[in-house]
Amino acid sequence: MRVATLSTSVHPGAETRSQPKIGANAPLSGSIVQNVLNALDETKAEDVIAIDLRGKTALADEMIIATGRSTVHVGAIADKALRALKDVGVAARVEGLPQCDWVLIDAGDVIVHIFRPEVRQFYNLEKMWGGDRPVEMRLV
Repeated sequence: MRVATLSTSVHPGAETRSQPKIGANAPLSGSIVQNVLNALDETKAEDVIAIDLRGKTALADEMIIATGRSTVHVGAIADKALRALKDVGVAARVEGLPQCDWVLIDAGDVIVHIFRPEVRQFYNLEKMWGGDRPVEMRLV
């Protein structure tokens, strides 16, 4: 499986087999990411990208984006990813499973998006989260 890692910008064709960067302060999220990436590989997910969100948002530390060839494939990928999360003791919230055009899995520090190709192209999350983002402002 080819996994592209995005940290500050999107580089077309920069796919590598390296795993997402995991900070020393986040060993749990690292094992979660690895389990999810293994599940995506086993289910033949396509165009898998991991985006390091640290310092960009308080939403999560990592975002994983993948594509399934059809709604059935998207559902199978999501099911396997959910089982992988359960195996490491992470309870995740899921949206979009009945339709399987876009399934969102929120595992706290790790967010997983699984799309059909047309839906992924329309929303283009890689572009939105891959580039330099303004620093979030905190209200005191």
